[in-house]
Amino acid sequence: FPEPFNLFDDYSGMGAAAREQDMSIEHTMRIVEDLKMWPPGASGGVYNRTVGRMDEEQRRLWDMTYEPIREEFEKLNPQGKDLVRWKYQRYMYDYLATIQSVDESVGRILQYLEDTGMDENTIVIYTSDQGFYLGEHGWFDKRFMYEESYRTPLVIKWPGHIEPGSVNKDIVSNLDFAQTFLDAAGAPDPGDMQGRSMLPLLRGENVRDWRDAHYYHYYEYPAVHSVKRHYGIATDRYKLIHFYYDIDEWEMYDLETDPHEMQNVYDDPSYAVVRDDLHIRLDELRDKYGETPEDSFRLLPVE
Repeated sequence: FPEPFNLFDDYSGMGAAAREQDMSIEHTMRIVEDLKMWPPGASGGVYNRTVGRMDEEQRRLWDMTYEPIREEFEKLNPQGKDLVRWKYQRYMYDYLATIQSVDESVGRILQYLEDTGMDENTIVIYTSDQGFYLGEHGWFDKRFMYEESYRTPLVIKWPGHIEPGSVNKDIVSNLDFAQTFLDAAGAPDPGDMQGRSMLPLLRGENVRDWRDAHYYHYYEYPAVHSVKRHYGIATDRYKLIHFYYDIDEWEMYDLETDPHEMQNVYDDPSYAVVRDDLHIRLDELRDKYGETPEDSFRLLPVE
């Protein structure tokens, strides 16, 4: 598989959060647990919850698939960047095999709807809870507000209501799902939700007062993968992020000139006007959603 150009990113254009994470293919991805190179006689923990639970036929198929890969890996014994590249290829193979399996399963569902005549009266939505890093910035997993994990797939099929093949680029969120479903079912909006029905957008209408910015907040730190707490605002072109708790750093990216978010322009004077505007809009969104002041989450000193 082609490697992303920033597989060996040195994070020179980013901040401490990017440098201090624990989700890199090089340092974090485990040969055994993540890439399934279980040696003969393995036991305990992850093994017992996965491979150890297989019946005889499942184990036979598993060994037939993975034993040759493990043996070849031991012969190669890659080191340094060669090891990173080997791990990346192994990771991509497993990940995309899973995607293919999901794709085939979705196909079976669509075929069932067609066979039973329900396809013309069923809304089909394909989405996810977040994106995923496939080697970009040298990472796997998710969590960060950077594009690869921040963006989420959303494909909707609704015969008679959505034009097949149409594309909408307005900023929508999973916050909008519940109200969209209620609207499609003809049920009233209870009035205490934070999203908005997407039906007008899906029908191709021009909604002048639709949002033009989106708020994000990640606060699961200290925790697995060590992605620092951060919140931010994203528009169609710019992204402003504040990393806090044990650090106090701001990052800003121009997605038009830097779509891969390699260079933080927060301190670039030429972006001062845009930066100040983003700060104002970020504060407005934090007020709108009733965010707790970040100082409430500061580390407490240990005497």
